[in-house]
Amino acid sequence: MSEFVVVIPARYASTRLPGKPLRLIGGRSMLEHVWNRARESGAAEVVIATDDERIADVAGTFGASVCMTRDTHRSGTDRIAEVADLLDWPDDKIVVNLQGDEPAMPPALLGQCAALLDDASADIGTLASGVQTEDDFMNPNVVKVVCDRSGYALYFSRAPIPYPRNESGGRRARDAALHHHGIYAYRCGVLRAIVAADPAPAEMAEQLEQLRALHLGMRIRVARPTVRPGRGVDTAQDLEAVARDLGA
Repeated sequence: MSEFVVVIPARYASTRLPGKPLRLIGGRSMLEHVWNRARESGAAEVVIATDDERIADVAGTFGASVCMTRDTHRSGTDRIAEVADLLDWPDDKIVVNLQGDEPAMPPALLGQCAALLDDASADIGTLASGVQTEDDFMNPNVVKVVCDRSGYALYFSRAPIPYPRNESGGRRARDAALHHHGIYAYRCGVLRAIVAADPAPAEMAEQLEQLRALHLGMRIRVARPTVRPGRGVDTAQDLEAVARDLGA
């Protein structure tokens, strides 16, 4: 497997959970939990990317490397691309994007995601598991992905996809969809191409940054994780559930 680095984009503002990266889980910030998962992954380097001094200050207390970025970024991908430029990373360097609200991400999955780019035909690597419940299938906070037979993404959506045309199609729809996890691997050259392009209409409608890559014709390789990740944090209820899951 090729060497990889991890960047954790973290912003203070969050519509559903303000100050999300600094919310406490067992007496430590969620950001520190995410950083520890990244450090345990075998990454050559881990960088927290933020535009907020409050996040930078907290990250400094546990010894993280921080890269201050502009406050105008619309997505984590844009923020990571700035880090790649600021640190002068070459186009072939592999970067794993671990979102700052994934404190229960098993460290081994970062390497699994990066290894998907050993296939030169893949522009981006990511992970997704089977949809577990009907509630998850309908939940807009659970992003769904549908893939082709080779494991490349056809489309991502917050909506239930594929749409069950009738009652008998409900089970088939859930079987066809996968629950997308908040982790990506890119080469820096791909990152730069994505941020140089205008936002795609579907991306703006769904508020899903990976749809820009599909709009550009990039190939996103999707694999099932070797172990299912814990939940990400979007709401206060998620935070409480993650704390229970982590025994914090």
